Amino acid sequence: MGTCGSCSSNGIPKGCKNNGACGTGSCNTKLSVFDWLSGINPPTSKIHNQYIEVRFKNDRKDFYIVNPDHPLTIGDIVAVEATGGHDIGLVSLTGELVKIQMKKKKVKLEELNRVYRKASQKDIDVWKNYRDKEDNVMLEARKIARRLNLEMKICDVEYQGDGSKVTLYYTAEGRIDFRQLIKDYAVAFRTKIDMRQIGYRQESAKVGGIGSCGRELCCSTWLTDFRSVNTAAARYQQLSINPQKLAGQCGKLKCCLNFELDTYVDALVDFPSSQTILETEKGRAFCIKVDVFRHQMWFTYANNSISWYPIDVDELKKLIALNAKGIPTKPLDELKEKNNLKVDLIEENNLNRFEKKHRSTNKKRSKNTKPQQPKNSKKIDSKQISKSRRIKKD
Repeated sequence: MGTCGSCSSNGIPKGCKNNGACGTGSCNTKLSVFDWLSGINPPTSKIHNQYIEVRFKNDRKDFYIVNPDHPLTIGDIVAVEATGGHDIGLVSLTGELVKIQMKKKKVKLEELNRVYRKASQKDIDVWKNYRDKEDNVMLEARKIARRLNLEMKICDVEYQGDGSKVTLYYTAEGRIDFRQLIKDYAVAFRTKIDMRQIGYRQESAKVGGIGSCGRELCCSTWLTDFRSVNTAAARYQQLSINPQKLAGQCGKLKCCLNFELDTYVDALVDFPSSQTILETEKGRAFCIKVDVFRHQMWFTYANNSISWYPIDVDELKKLIALNAKGIPTKPLDELKEKNNLKVDLIEENNLNRFEKKHRSTNKKRSKNTKPQQPKNSKKIDSKQISKSRRIKKD
């Protein structure tokens, strides 16, 4: 935890000048925070170090009070106060930025627990021993829930640092009866059981994975505010309402649909309504597509919807003004825009731009080089050739 196992030496990442405590995500940490105030506003008194942020398994974080006489740095493994014992975590943030995070998350100071000490080697060994048991406990917990015919899924298991409590995270559609389940879990695992229900987005954040964009899931790397996403966001961005394409690994609509929604909403303010109907000399035409990037709206005839015609928004507003006066516009095929001549210098639209062009140089070589004679051939004199021709004529 906190070190990169694939590219490390003695538990410390290669080239890490912070001895594995950089906290920037290079050690496979989730939801890490970069302390941009560390070099700008260094602590001048002991009061600045009395709050720290500690990260536990996956994305679980909490804030703690630390003794100012024993300052801690990012990457230190500490033993903190917990219910019925102590827990082991990794310091993920210190300094003035912790207060900003606490204010953002509306943390109450009177509810904060304390940091006991830096974890000893015995604490770390016990903690790692229980961490190694979590996968087997999760499989056994799923078997017990299936045996009781409960409609739920155990998606993650987390032991407390001293092993006095185990937390089982689950997802379920409805309400679950835990009376018999808790008894079976207590007998099987012989420790205090804590059940916590999470949503499908929180499950994806814990499990992690690669999204359709080719990058790690936003919920497992930096996203902490899970806002509701609806199909209206897809309609504003002119996306087809296809559940298979719009849904993420959690089975819900992708959170990234909200990222560019405000930009599209601001851009569509200048566009006429998509319900606009044009009165042309050939009949009525209605809008069938909106192109935000090209600032165009595509129209087609009501009686012939095969052909689509693009109209610039500025030109469309003039046509709407003519219709308001009762004047029909020209047919759509006569309202084509004057396309400016564009030269594609980088061949962006060329499908063969990435293929290597094999130029034949055989012709150039044949002009510059003379044919070589075989080694065993004899040189023929020009006088002998002329004599042979005369003999043939005679």
